[in-house]
Amino acid sequence: KFSGPTFTESYCWPPAAQGYDVIVISHQGKDPLLYIPPVLTLLQLESDYQALPNMGGPLALILCPGWKKAQLVFDLLKTYKKSCRYLHPMLIILGQNKEAASQVEIRDCKVVVTTPHNLLRLLEHNTWLLLRLCHLVLDEIEVLLSDTTEKVFTILDCYKKAAAQARGNPSRQIIAVGTQWNKHIIPLIKEFMNDPYIVITVIEEAAIFGNVQQVVQPCMSSSKTAELLKILDFTQKNLQKVLVCTDSVTEVEIIHKALKSNSIVSLKKHKESKCNAKCVLERWRKMHSSGTLAVLVLADDCLQPLGITDATCVIHFSFPSPGVFRQRLQCMTDNFCTVIKDSAVDQEHTKAKSVILLTENSSCHAPGILHCLKRAEAEIPEELNDSAARVRESEENEKFSRPLCASLKTFGICRTACPDRHQINLSTDMAQNTADEMIETPDRVTILPLHIVHATNYFGRIVKKQEDQYTVLAKEMNDYFKVPGHRISVNIVEKSVFYGLCEGAICHRVQVVETPAKDEENVCEVTIKYIDEGRTSQVKSDQLLHLPAKFQSLPAQAVEIIVCRVKPIDNEVEWNPKVTDHINHKIKGKLHHAKVVHTLGKTVWVDPMVRVTNLPVLKIRINEYSIRSEILSTGLGTDNPEHIAEIQKL
Repeated sequence: KFSGPTFTESYCWPPAAQGYDVIVISHQGKDPLLYIPPVLTLLQLESDYQALPNMGGPLALILCPGWKKAQLVFDLLKTYKKSCRYLHPMLIILGQNKEAASQVEIRDCKVVVTTPHNLLRLLEHNTWLLLRLCHLVLDEIEVLLSDTTEKVFTILDCYKKAAAQARGNPSRQIIAVGTQWNKHIIPLIKEFMNDPYIVITVIEEAAIFGNVQQVVQPCMSSSKTAELLKILDFTQKNLQKVLVCTDSVTEVEIIHKALKSNSIVSLKKHKESKCNAKCVLERWRKMHSSGTLAVLVLADDCLQPLGITDATCVIHFSFPSPGVFRQRLQCMTDNFCTVIKDSAVDQEHTKAKSVILLTENSSCHAPGILHCLKRAEAEIPEELNDSAARVRESEENEKFSRPLCASLKTFGICRTACPDRHQINLSTDMAQNTADEMIETPDRVTILPLHIVHATNYFGRIVKKQEDQYTVLAKEMNDYFKVPGHRISVNIVEKSVFYGLCEGAICHRVQVVETPAKDEENVCEVTIKYIDEGRTSQVKSDQLLHLPAKFQSLPAQAVEIIVCRVKPIDNEVEWNPKVTDHINHKIKGKLHHAKVVHTLGKTVWVDPMVRVTNLPVLKIRINEYSIRSEILSTGLGTDNPEHIAEIQKL
């Protein structure tokens, strides 16, 4: 059910639906609904496109930062095509194989969804592709302009040239949406857009666009007041409207008293003040209009009630959290510069100033503020970098109970805001109760992959060449549970306890991972882990069987297997499902030979991992395929030479 446009949509939809160029920076900036409705509205006006050449090529092109976002946008378009005539959206994700691009046919398609890398591959074989293009959407603009800057501007150049060749002078539109302002948006506006509507609903991003001068002043906690007086002494020469913001009533009183004793006239406002908000504002503005420095000392909880927007300088006496920083900057919005400038530190267009007093006690919110200041091209003192580093180190230490980052293990690097751990925790990573052959893994092993997580990450067993203990155990378990009297259901299911589970003729050892509340029949759905395969599943609690102790003595056999030195193309952070499906079909349940290059608890890194086939007639064995080579052959994987070295650094 549609309840109406959001705050951001109510500002960006009207100009976008009228065909204007639009830039949107919002907390909602990752949502495709910022641009899909207005673009689809325009595409229904068929008369606007009659002058275009009658050939293949889309009317609208949506550029996304990666295949996963492109898939999301494409799926949304498919849901809307029922109510839009002749929409025929098309998702184009190509590998590096050149023949793939040459085989793409775009007919009767109004909207193409792709990524910068894939579009450029396509343009190599289809130079005419953009001749009909009227609407170019840049989704998650801050990511596109950070990770693929050159490629995006190459595409923009191609779009501009195609527009110059078009007959009938059809209207052309660029829509860019994202969550953060990026310095490359300035050349985008100046070189490729026509007087765009700029919608920014995030205050700190508006401050960067508005050229607010950010200054960080290091000082000791004991000398903060003296530092404040120095700043105000300099500020007096410019007759500014100054807010001194802090987080406590006590500090408001201390600051006000210090200013008074140094002959600086100031007003104060906190929740215990007798003077009401309206009275304080009137007196503050009269001070400025009379030609004197207007200083208002303010507690953070009074910012919203006062609703100030015309301050020219905010001094952060207490170090702000990102949320408070946002509120304080909002007090200067009337003085944000609206002129498109060449630099974030273009002093000619600077009207507002933000001064942060940084003390030895300011580390708590340092990383969040540091990120914003860097993008504002502020001069960063070493003290702030050090504070932020200490906080990040502390945050990483707090993750010690979290699992080791999957991306770090799989690719040797993590490029996302990740909640998991990025350093070794010996107590958890060096698994307890592990079979000897898994701790002292020989260089060359035989691996049976049973659960495929993605193209290079699996769970399975290391199979012994002689008598394999698990093979013996599995046969004994199957024989045991064939006897109906041995299938004893469990009345009380306990977390972390081992049970038996029969699936057809095969019996498994499982461990309960999670137990929710039971239903009226005293049966619940529990999450279990197959301890000899590595996969998880949900089953009814009455399916779990009592597992005799003799079947529990052999340690869990599942190990995590990671194939090294290969990663997704185009700096993607996840494997395309096409690659995973191909590998899953190829390797699941089949024995492979592998060379172990690194181990950590129950995780083994292998390079190479190959399928070996016996030819008994010729009395030889041949390598049928290498998994790494199979991935590379799809065109969706590329070399990752640093992988093993990065893992060994841990």
